[in-house]
Amino acid sequence: MADVIDYTIHGEEMQLVEIELDPGEGVRAEAGAMMYMSDGIAMQTGTGGGLFSGFKRMLTGEGFFITSFVHEGSGKGHVAFAAPYPGKVVPLDLGEHGGEIICQKDAFLCAASGIDIDIAFSKKIGAGLFGGEGFILQSLSGDGLAFMHAGGTIIRKDLKPGQTLRVDTGALVAMTPSVDYSIKFVGGFTNALFGGEGLFVTTLEGPGTVWLQSLPFARLADRIAAALPQDRNKG
Repeated sequence: MADVIDYTIHGEEMQLVEIELDPGEGVRAEAGAMMYMSDGIAMQTGTGGGLFSGFKRMLTGEGFFITSFVHEGSGKGHVAFAAPYPGKVVPLDLGEHGGEIICQKDAFLCAASGIDIDIAFSKKIGAGLFGGEGFILQSLSGDGLAFMHAGGTIIRKDLKPGQTLRVDTGALVAMTPSVDYSIKFVGGFTNALFGGEGLFVTTLEGPGTVWLQSLPFARLADRIAAALPQDRNKG
């Protein structure tokens, strides 16, 4: 059973989530995500389940370690986690979604203690070869709260059986395990050269729920890099 935690999300576009903990309650987060914590909160960094779990996390592009924050004092304790770039913090109750959520490698922010954080391999090899955002996705399982971070605006889509949705690969934040996930070639010489969306798109097929973001970090980074002045002294 995951700890039952209370939370408050602060801000509009540069959000952070503040978790309220009773004595003995805890929360797990990516190493480096913590913004502040009150007295009585004990911090412990580990692999989140043994050495092999740490190596598996490295495959997702995440850090080797998971940090746990447990309230060992009296009264109420508070610990806050900030998103790494502009966007929204999205609370998801895993118990309301069949006990498991699959998320992009950089979407996970924090979760109540008791939620298992693992990796999930895509069913389709094309996702591994061409997905861009990762053949390996993270799996969060349990019955408590987990918090995702999405760039820009977040939108939820509930797909019916057989209903498909094609999205930019980086736009996918999270999905329920019942959603089929594959990568397909856009097709067409002109699309490949001038489409601006890359050669491949992600195809999601229901039934299930997906969460999408309007500003994937990779797209933001590309725009910033393109706007930076070039060093004219090179060469």
